[in-house]
Amino acid sequence: MAHFAKISEENEVLTVLTVNNEDVLNNEGVETESVGQAYLEKHNNWPAHLWIQTSYNTHQNTHKLGGTPFRGNYAGVGKIWDSENQIFLPPKPYPSWVKNVSEARWQSPIGDAPELTQEQVSQNIANTNAWIYSWNETNQVWDLIDRLTLV
Repeated sequence: MAHFAKISEENEVLTVLTVNNEDVLNNEGVETESVGQAYLEKHNNWPAHLWIQTSYNTHQNTHKLGGTPFRGNYAGVGKIWDSENQIFLPPKPYPSWVKNVSEARWQSPIGDAPELTQEQVSQNIANTNAWIYSWNETNQVWDLIDRLTLV
């Protein structure tokens, strides 16, 4: 099965449809995006250029079955199509975050959250704390918080 994202003029994913393999094959029997786009335009009354093929098995530019990653991420509803880089991304979580194209994700301007210490991990497992890092947009830092105290 092939998957295609229906995108808006603003490049937001509106829906994702599954298309039978035989409906995306060209005259030589090769799966071709343009054939799938034409099929979807004909049967769904949506312009062909606004149907973008996506891979169900791709997440953060890694294919979960060991294959070749395709377009960064599977195109879920609400994700954004980045036509310049040919990848799907979730919406930008914070104004300060930057696009990490090679991993098809957003990243804080200071990098990923720090790793939890072994003690914090042990407390999480024992359910005495639920330590996580949360991005603080105002101060541009990762804050360590205890989710159990937030409840």
